[in-house]
Amino acid sequence: MTAFIVRRTLAGIVTLLAISFVVFAILELSPADPVGNLPLTIPNEVREQIRESLGVNDPFLIKYVKWVRQFMIAEPASFIEEFTCPTPPGSTLRNGQPVPEEDISCAFRFPGSEDRTRIISWNTRSPVMELVAQRIPQTLWVVGTAYLWGILIAIPIGVISAYKQYSLFDQVGSFFAIVGYSIPTFFTGVLFQLIFAVELGWFPMLYDTTLEVTNFETFLQQLRQMVLPVTVLTFFYTAQMSRFTRSAMLDNLGQDYIRTARSKGLLERDVVIKHALRNSLIPVVTLIALGIPQIFGGAIITEQIFSVNGLGEYLIKAIQEGDLPSVQTLTFIFAVLIVLFNIIADLVYGFLDPRVVY
Repeated sequence: MTAFIVRRTLAGIVTLLAISFVVFAILELSPADPVGNLPLTIPNEVREQIRESLGVNDPFLIKYVKWVRQFMIAEPASFIEEFTCPTPPGSTLRNGQPVPEEDISCAFRFPGSEDRTRIISWNTRSPVMELVAQRIPQTLWVVGTAYLWGILIAIPIGVISAYKQYSLFDQVGSFFAIVGYSIPTFFTGVLFQLIFAVELGWFPMLYDTTLEVTNFETFLQQLRQMVLPVTVLTFFYTAQMSRFTRSAMLDNLGQDYIRTARSKGLLERDVVIKHALRNSLIPVVTLIALGIPQIFGGAIITEQIFSVNGLGEYLIKAIQEGDLPSVQTLTFIFAVLIVLFNIIADLVYGFLDPRVVY
């Protein structure tokens, strides 16, 4: 297995390098300008100085190499130092003067940290990864919870629908699955807002991202404002995964090894769960693994409808404002997550099916 992990990791690194080049090259073709949103009263000389400071006028390959170096080295180093050296140099005073960097105790510091340049957003002039870190909790609260509920609900529905094929349960489940997967989330989101927020007033219409959970009362407020967006996304995820699970179960329930297991006198529960379901989970795990990056990417449309200040909303805003560093970084983060969870899914196959040999 170790050799397999090494091979898949090396292949993943090569794939990510190719993806990074394609993403960077395509986005570089856009006419976005870091000074495009600045007031027209700013002189052209100042605008040109801003472009030079951001490296916009550098040749393409130089900009690409700088960006890869920032993403692969500068950002991870800054993340590690943030935890190992929580007090940044110059922030502590001694007799009214900043304490020198060498006098601050750090568990670990990368060499050349004072000259390290991070990926800076054109819009906010802040490090992109810091903005991403601020928005991840909101996305996990909503999209992550919905995805987890979708898995927990979809797999039992798919298993029962396949085992009781053409029954009333199967027909009702298939109907709601088709409806949930066919209707876009921007329609169900607005519909839920009109019914449960405007007409009935049971839940807030918009998500309050400034709410801090400090006690039980604020925790209940957080749960109330999560109900509508989580329900919309759970309905969509459940519809998708339940149909996939049902199809995989039907393929395995008719196999010879299932009839052999039944002929041996095994309990029907063991036949369905330990044999049919275990083998059916292989394609389902692939679907789940490929869908996990959507959690970090955020449900873009749903976050827009309910004003969730997550990564999906950040990506849309960055595209609208022509913030290329943010778009490039977010797109590549999603690519990294997809490659990573593909490798994890491949490893899980061996635990589900002993026939899989690495």
